[in-house]
Amino acid sequence: MRFRIPAIAPSEITPSETYFGRRAFLAGALAAAGTALGRAGAAVLPPRAGLPLAYSQDAADSVDALVHAPNQNETPNTWDQITHYNNYYEFGTGKTDPAAYAGQLQVRPWNIAVAGEAEVTGHFALEDFVKPYALEERIYRFRCVEAWSMVIPWVGFPLARLLQQFKPTSRAKYVAFDTLYRPGQMPGQRVPVLKWPYAEGLRIDEAMHPLAFMVVGLYGRVLPNQNGAPLRLIVPWKYGFKSIKAIVRIVFTEQQPPTTWSEAAPDEYGFYANVNPSVPHPRWSQATERRIGNPFFHERQDTLPFNGYANEVAGLYAGMNLRRYF
Repeated sequence: MRFRIPAIAPSEITPSETYFGRRAFLAGALAAAGTALGRAGAAVLPPRAGLPLAYSQDAADSVDALVHAPNQNETPNTWDQITHYNNYYEFGTGKTDPAAYAGQLQVRPWNIAVAGEAEVTGHFALEDFVKPYALEERIYRFRCVEAWSMVIPWVGFPLARLLQQFKPTSRAKYVAFDTLYRPGQMPGQRVPVLKWPYAEGLRIDEAMHPLAFMVVGLYGRVLPNQNGAPLRLIVPWKYGFKSIKAIVRIVFTEQQPPTTWSEAAPDEYGFYANVNPSVPHPRWSQATERRIGNPFFHERQDTLPFNGYANEVAGLYAGMNLRRYF
């Protein structure tokens, strides 16, 4: 059965003048983060953050697919909100620290190691690692464990497409990810707030789910450093800390891998991190959330199970005690 994702109605989409030329961006298949463009295969690097991504001249590969949370009357947050209110402890614990300090991070050259239970492993330059894809723009709700949320138009491709390149074996039950460790350019790593480098993981069936998304852009533009450039993960039914940034290592494992926040505070942050409004964080409720961009005293909105994607992903956890496996 083919997987289908709810589409947003045209009336709910952000006006085109604020969408940074979305139609032009979707006119052809975008090249992922500096890969070869078009069928000619000319390798190029992406433009600096804030400029439109280059795209293929082959209109036959065009993708005009919007994926949106099933909530009604939601439009994406602005570029400024998305790029200036971030959790990215590698650059500091303040919400504005990533925008202030992430510009010093050099994202070229960029290499990714692949290891573990897979037939294809090794070290890959980003330009070779991410093959040319017809990229999609997916408008996903993003829910932080701190009870704030955004709606963000990410650009990328399904994580499953990437992982399938490496031919994971039957022993691969989980996929682990590591963030770059470079304290000279990531000042937050000079302080032991967390155990560095940042590590995350998914069960293999979660990683292969069509909603799990590898991101290389935002709002039709190059992904800014503060949002995880040049390669990050989005798992929209989980809390934001599962969506690891600046990925440099992927490992297929048979055992559940350690993850940064579940090691730092196991009573507060579980391995699964599924959005579950009925299970409060030990220090605050998860039943409601504050949408960034609304006035601070604006009425909060209810948090939805699995961040609103229950119809698509609840089956992954059939029979599990979601209070125990939080």
